[in-house]
Formats: sequence, C-alpha cells, structure tokens
Amino acid sequence: QFRHVQQLTYSLIEWRSQILSGTLPKDELAELKKKVTAKIDYGNRILGLDLVVRDDNGNILDPDETSTISLFKAHETASKRIDERIQEEKSLQQNLDLRGQPIFNSTHTYSLYVNFKNFVCNIGEDAELFMSLYDPDLSKFISENYLVRWGSNGMPKEIEKLNNLQAVFTDLSSSDLIRPRISLVCQIVRVGHMELKDGKKHTCGLRRPFGVAGRTHP
Repeated sequence: QFRHVQQLTYSLIEWRSQILSGTLPKDELAELKKKVTAKIDYGNRILGLDLVVRDDNGNILDPDETSTISLFKAHETASKRIDERIQEEKSLQQNLDLRGQPIFNSTHTYSLYVNFKNFVCNIGEDAELFMSLYDPDLSKFISENYLVRWGSNGMPKEIEKLNNLQAVFTDLSSSDLIRPRISLVCQIVRVGHMELKDGKKHTCGLRRPFGVAGRTHP
C-alpha cells in the first residue's frame, strides 16, 4: 500500500508542477484539475478516508449552499465512479497476470515516443499534418494532436527541425495498454490558394482537408 500511495503522490506532484507553470491552455488546465481531484478521491478511498463530494468541475460542494438531496446524489455518483475504477484495476491486473505479462500498477502513466522521419505526398502546396492516437473500436481519438507544418518544397516549414521531428504522447494509462487496437492517425490539411469558378479571383491561405493515413497496432 505504501508503494501504491507513493506512486499516487508522485503523479500529484508532477501535475501540480504543470498547473503552477502557467503554460497550459485553459481547456487542458481544466482537464488536468479534474484528473488531480479524481486521483485524490481515489487515494482517499484506498486509504479508508472520507469521500469529498465535488461538482463536475472538481470543486468541493458547500453543504451550507447545497441541498441534502443534491449532496446525496453527488456522493453516490462519486462513490460509484471510484468503485468502478477500483474494479477496473482488479480486472486489468487479473487479465495481465493470466497472459503471463507483468502486472502494471494503474497509478503509473505511460508515454509513446514518435520520431517523424519524412512525409511524401504530391500536394504542390504547404500542408499541415496532425498526428494523434485513435481507438477504432470506440471511434474516438484518445490523445491531443501533434502538428507538423510541411512546406511545398518537400521539407518542414521549420527547417531547423529537419530530421528532428519528435513527439511524446503522454498520460497513457494502463487501460490504454489493453485496448484491442490503437491507431496512429495522420490527418493531412492542404494550405494554399484556390481558383474560383470565374477564373479571375484567387483565395490564399485556404485550409482544406486533403487526406488521411493510419497504422493500427493490436
């Protein structure tokens, strides 16, 4: 249990540093705060401590301003969510154990390192490449986008990054590791001009979907 709580604490320390850095966009900051409160509530449960009742944004509900019925419903929802996570961890550990693989502690987070070598596609104009992780079984993206701006000359727009285009998809959980399939999807957006029907006027800097590619790993 000490090791378990130790990993929880390490995660909270890391996330606290990210919050205090002041560099996160507003939506990522809100999402990270939810992860922090969820981790705290989970730690309180495994230690047998009291459950703190929160709203959807992770703020502690004030019993003086919240009705008894609302507090009860919020407490039920939070308790059910934590119980489901504990059950998910037990199931995960059992499945990995049966497959003869090491048992991962679900409090760990994992990362995927991507080294982008080259992009070959006959577009003739600038392009933006958006790479992200995708779950084809749930039909949803499970990561943020990694953006690469590619020039019409067949090289990165930021030439100093030539042969040094790297990205790390972070905060992948143990549940992500046991997904049946995960795809690395690259969406291609063409950036340039388009001739209008009258053949006289042109638009510049127009962004248009051009193509998509993916690689699926079981």
